Amino acid sequence: MSSLSPLDGKVAIVTGSGRGLGLAYAQELARQGAAVVINDIDQATAAEAVATIEAEGGRAVAVAAPVGPTETAQLLVRTAVETFGRLDILVTNAGVLRDTVLWKMSDDDFDTVINVHLRGTFTCVREAASWMRANEVAGRIICIGSPTGQRGNFGQTNYAAAKAGIVGMVRTWALELKKAGITANAVIPVAATAMTATVPYFAAAVEADAAGEPMPAFFRHDLGFGTSDDVAGLIAYLASDDAAGVTGQAIGIGGDRLQVWSHPEPVVTAYHDGGWSFDDLAADFTEVTDNLQSVGEKFPPLPDELQRP
Repeated sequence: MSSLSPLDGKVAIVTGSGRGLGLAYAQELARQGAAVVINDIDQATAAEAVATIEAEGGRAVAVAAPVGPTETAQLLVRTAVETFGRLDILVTNAGVLRDTVLWKMSDDDFDTVINVHLRGTFTCVREAASWMRANEVAGRIICIGSPTGQRGNFGQTNYAAAKAGIVGMVRTWALELKKAGITANAVIPVAATAMTATVPYFAAAVEADAAGEPMPAFFRHDLGFGTSDDVAGLIAYLASDDAAGVTGQAIGIGGDRLQVWSHPEPVVTAYHDGGWSFDDLAADFTEVTDNLQSVGEKFPPLPDELQRP
């Protein structure tokens, strides 16, 4: 790796990095000079990911373990420190899906997703941040959110709860870790994945990506929908010294688009002397109803040439 690489001397952990978005993050961190701890539940998948990084001249090691338990978080941090001598960057990407509507969602469907996404993020960040603070490392915590956590999505109660919770934790950690010089941010990626590959609306984009062709401009520009590599640059930037002043943010990226998601703020405020009784609300709720917020994502109609049967 070049001695001028922005992340030279840095060490990163990327959970859920055996394939897909997580692998793209790990590969980009390595290209920028970081040594990387790859994590996946499957040993062969993790080893293959390590091989792709080493083939480009990078350094990586594999940890095959499920994210969620404290023991896995401890193993990841211990592996980083024992193998590469330190820890500077944590990217919490590991996740699973158990999609179904509310009335069909089982306890196990809910608990599994919450355990991996939300608890797994918590345990890994707690362990990494504790090591960084104890060793006076101005580290970088990068947690992966989702548009579903920002807007909601049909059939994803568990996933929406987990991803919204991650952004809430990130805002809290930004406050708690500021004195130590550790930043905490959430990235909201929009990219072609195994999940989007099953959605007819994205078919033309997924087809182009699978064929190694550029995605149509409608997807990249209008929707901010692109490839895993389109997201990876932001991960590496937030991991760098250049991003020392960026913390507590939810930053969206996909295709050609970069966004900063606003923190929740009141859109209307009304007062009534003596408080709001039922009768007061019934008589004077118009200002609120005129400002009710939308839920879910709304996509523009596909151009005719991008529609698929």
